[in-house]
Amino acid sequence: MPKGIPWTNEEETRLKQLVQDGANIQAIALALGKSENSVYNKIKRLGLEEGAKRLFPSSFEISLPAELPTSEEALKMLASALRTGSQPGLDKVEVFRLQVLANVARTYDRLLANYIRYREIETKLIELDHKYGQLVQKMQDNAPKRNNTPATQPPTQ
Repeated sequence: MPKGIPWTNEEETRLKQLVQDGANIQAIALALGKSENSVYNKIKRLGLEEGAKRLFPSSFEISLPAELPTSEEALKMLASALRTGSQPGLDKVEVFRLQVLANVARTYDRLLANYIRYREIETKLIELDHKYGQLVQKMQDNAPKRNNTPATQPPTQ
């Protein structure tokens, strides 16, 4: 069941127009007297995600780093979130951001460890493949050479 006051047709029409005009989520929520979460959910229900991408650029545009951060850098982020989270007077949005950062840092550290292990396995496989190729070549070089001349026939009488 939806919480709060149901959306009217006029509010939905206004929401569509505001999204089309590129208004930010805070302005839309303020203009309609709704929470940002309510506005976001309504945008999704109405299928306006394409227009909403302008409202949430950080959630839809993710740039890939040139190099992966180290496990130590991920742990430093986690430590920073822990330190910041222990400060009094944080609002709910700040606490939520810190929780997300901590979860991302933990997940990243775990995935980075797996990635490093997979790279080690890949390196070993390439090394073994190379050694196998050398062994096959050596066996072929040492194999007795076959004589392609026809076998001699026993003397006829």
